[in-house]
Amino acid sequence: MTTTLATPVPARTRPTVHIERTFRRSRKAVPQTRRFVREAITDHVPDDRADDILVCTSELATNALQHTPPGRVLRVCVTITRGTLRLEMHDASDSTPQVREAAEDDARGRGLLLVATLADDWGTSLRDGPGKIVWAVFRLAAASRNA
Repeated sequence: MTTTLATPVPARTRPTVHIERTFRRSRKAVPQTRRFVREAITDHVPDDRADDILVCTSELATNALQHTPPGRVLRVCVTITRGTLRLEMHDASDSTPQVREAAEDDARGRGLLLVATLADDWGTSLRDGPGKIVWAVFRLAAASRNA
């Protein structure tokens, strides 16, 4: 995991695709977020990486939903630049996510472990105002997967 401050993308590496959408905090946000990302990446991402990205989308959206105070929103951003996809989940929680070992009978607690396994890198960034950004980076070449 890496923690960074959010910084603008330099002009020479402007994204070929950048999409974002805000969702109201509700149980519907997780499937809506996944559907939004799936539609956005369909023409840009190899199938073998799309599955990994969608699993991570669901896990990050679920975590954001669980930790964001009621009445707030979640925002998902997808940026594709030069063979790399960056997935960001913005939420209003100030808690820093940690990978933890879940007990065998725990129903929860494996989401960030999945993200750490499926993504090539992941971490958190500070944002203006309350909350944080949890991000995951995926190299899009099929042979680049770290797992």
